Amino acid sequence: MSPRRLLLVIDEMEVGGSQRQITALLRGLDRSRWVPELLFFRNPSFLVGDIQRLGVTVHHLPKRGRIDARFVLRYARLLGQGRYDVVHAFSLTAELWTAVTCMLVRRAPKLVSSVRGLYLTEPPMFWRLKRFIASRSTAMIANAHACAEATAKHAGVAVECFDVVANGVTIPAPLPASHRAALRHGVGCPRGRTLGVFVGRLVPVKNPACLVRAMGRLPRHQRPWLAIAGDGPLRGELAAMVSAAGLEADIQFLGERRDARLLMQAADFLVLPSVQEGMSNAALEAMAAGCAVIASAVGGNRELIDDGINGLLFPSDDDLALADCLQRLGDDAHLGTRLAAAALHRVRSEHTIERMTAATAAVYDRSLLSMASPVAHRVLHRRGHSDARGEM
Repeated sequence: MSPRRLLLVIDEMEVGGSQRQITALLRGLDRSRWVPELLFFRNPSFLVGDIQRLGVTVHHLPKRGRIDARFVLRYARLLGQGRYDVVHAFSLTAELWTAVTCMLVRRAPKLVSSVRGLYLTEPPMFWRLKRFIASRSTAMIANAHACAEATAKHAGVAVECFDVVANGVTIPAPLPASHRAALRHGVGCPRGRTLGVFVGRLVPVKNPACLVRAMGRLPRHQRPWLAIAGDGPLRGELAAMVSAAGLEADIQFLGERRDARLLMQAADFLVLPSVQEGMSNAALEAMAAGCAVIASAVGGNRELIDDGINGLLFPSDDDLALADCLQRLGDDAHLGTRLAAAALHRVRSEHTIERMTAATAAVYDRSLLSMASPVAHRVLHRRGHSDARGEM
């Protein structure tokens, strides 16, 4: 049998969790069975070059404005010419316009849609669109049970319609002690200090302000030294918080880093204070790197981390509880070592790239056997919403 043609679609290719999972999936797919390509609409990053070096064809199809008829026609032409068997969309915008465009193509591919977050602050229109997308999908992949359950509840889709495929991560080779020491020195960590890292976008949902507040609660002699790797709209506000709290000697802003995984290997722990989270790539990468994780007890974090066994959990936005976790790891190096070892075991058994890729490909295979959208008849009538309104 000839390899099947697969198109992965996302709106933007900035460095983020979904984009890294797309890169890992493209690296891991069996090329004797799949010919994968990537389509994105805006905001390229170095990941595009990484994907092209894998031999994957990348399409950049700019979308101008919320509704762009020319974009839709160009996308329809691409689908028609590419004769794809499956399109896997990774964001609401990608899902919506793929569902619409498939209606214009004589030989429409099977649509696999995604759930990669909790979306707790999204407006009702988001959920109506998600419901419409579900009605056009042959399968829906969620990266955590919490994500599937939240979408089922708010979009009115039976939870049985979701395939839960946890994110995968590569386990790096251990760093030599000299390289680890050089990395710690290179980011400015003073000798003898416990090194914690935050890796992610500086945006409200990641809640880095909670981490700054927690640092300010600790006496100077009990504070770890913290490196913040990432950038975003909150950077100026966070810098002002650090200055006002007198934490300039304890917190360093590194900006966006391509070597974030190496920093995790050099660090003693990673902090993930998000107010909502699907399946966090940063937490998984830290666990794979042998770095202990402190995370808010939200969403997929509770599926990754058993508190006190392979990491520490604290209530969302509770800076006092987070400060206690920081102090525990700062005072007890053996605790961090034990948590990190258990975390690495969890990754090896449940979160490899091979496992993620095989599970995703299995969903593609099942989609190809479907004559229609098996999700459509499981879209539920929600109390207080007419069918027409619910399905757009």
